[in-house]
Amino acid sequence: LHLSAVKLAELHSDLKLQEKDELSWKKLKAEGLDEDGEKEAKLRRNLDVIMTKYGMNGKKDSQLVDTNYIKDGTESDTLDDPRLEKLWSKAKTSGKFSDEELDKLWREFKHHKEKIREYNILLETVSRTEDIHKNVINPSEENLVKEEILHNKHRELKDKLRSINQGFERLRKVSHQGYDATSEFEEPRVIDLWDMAKSANFTEKELESFREELKHFEAKIEKHHHYQKQLEISHQKLKHVEGTGDKDHLNRNKEKYAMLEEKTKELGYKVKKHLQDLSSRISQGLQHNEL
Repeated sequence: LHLSAVKLAELHSDLKLQEKDELSWKKLKAEGLDEDGEKEAKLRRNLDVIMTKYGMNGKKDSQLVDTNYIKDGTESDTLDDPRLEKLWSKAKTSGKFSDEELDKLWREFKHHKEKIREYNILLETVSRTEDIHKNVINPSEENLVKEEILHNKHRELKDKLRSINQGFERLRKVSHQGYDATSEFEEPRVIDLWDMAKSANFTEKELESFREELKHFEAKIEKHHHYQKQLEISHQKLKHVEGTGDKDHLNRNKEKYAMLEEKTKELGYKVKKHLQDLSSRISQGLQHNEL
C-alpha cells in the first residue's frame, strides 16, 4: 500500500474499532436484536469507507494521498473540488495566515474532502440498496431489505450533507476573513461536532456539558497529533540510521519507534472511539428535532 508510518497507525486504529463494533454486533445478532439488519448495513458501510480511505478496495485512484504536512508540505495533495481549490488558493495568497495557520487550514480542507468522500460512498450504498428493493418480486423477500433500513440510511445521508454544507460555509468564511482569535475550537472534527450540537435538541445545560467534553476531546486529538509527528520523525531517523551500520544506535531507534508506534495506535483508537460516541449522541439529538 506504500503507506507512511502515521497512515499505518491510523489504519490499525480504524480496523481495531471496526473489529470491536463487529464483535458487539455479533452479540446483538445472537440475541436477535438486529432483525432489520440496520447495524450490519452500517458496519459494511464503515468497512467500505476504510477500504476506500487506505486504497484497499482495488481502485488505484481511491487511496487518500498521505497528508502529513510535516513531511510532504501542503502541496502534496489535491482537493478534487474546484470550489475548494479556489478557496485554498485564495487563502494561500491572502497574506492573512501564518505558516502554522495555513497548516491548520489545510487540515480543515482535507477533513472536508474526506467528509465528501464518505458521503459519496454512503450515497452509492443507498442507491444499491434501493435498486435491490425495487427488484424484489416476492413480497416475503422484503424482510431482507426493510423500509426502516432505507429510512435510517437517508437520515444518515441528510446528517452528512448538513455537516458538509456547514463545513463549506466555515471554510469559505475562514478563507476570506482569516481565523477568529476568539474561536472556541481549532480541530476540524471538533468544530463540526460543535456546529451540529448547536442545531440538536439539547438543553442549555446539556450543551454546556457537551462543550466541556469537546474541549477534553480536542486536547486528546492534539496529543494524538503530537505523537503522529514524533512517529514520523522517528521513522525518518530510523531510515537514516539503517544506512549507517551502527547496530547499537539502530536498536535504540527501533525501540523508540516501536514505543511511539504503539502509543500512536492506542491514542488513535481512543480518539476514533470518542468521536464515534460523540457523533452518536448528536445524531440522537438531531433525530429528536425531526420528531
